[in-house]
Amino acid sequence: MPRGILATTTARLTSDVSEDEIRKLFSSFYEGEEFVKLLPQGQMPRTASVLGSNHAQIQCAIDVHARRVVISTAIDNLGKGAAGQAIQNANLIAGFPENLGLTQKGIGL
Repeated sequence: MPRGILATTTARLTSDVSEDEIRKLFSSFYEGEEFVKLLPQGQMPRTASVLGSNHAQIQCAIDVHARRVVISTAIDNLGKGAAGQAIQNANLIAGFPENLGLTQKGIGL
């Protein structure tokens, strides 16, 4: 596995919700976010795909048997995880465009 963090998080569902509803929520929340990509259904995040970039890949699904939402993400821990995130935050604090210095596609993109 190339460097990076691949994380899977689950949460218990407290009401009936469909996978399409969850995907719409995520899509709406991250709409317009240059560095976050909600992947098409069935496609899993890969650390190799975000290598050398400030990008994050996200997948969400529902485990109907366990009644849990399952969120999988991949980031490059040296890009998005540390250096890239620091530059992104400094840009926002200084009033610069959020993506200044961070628009390179990376090795895996």
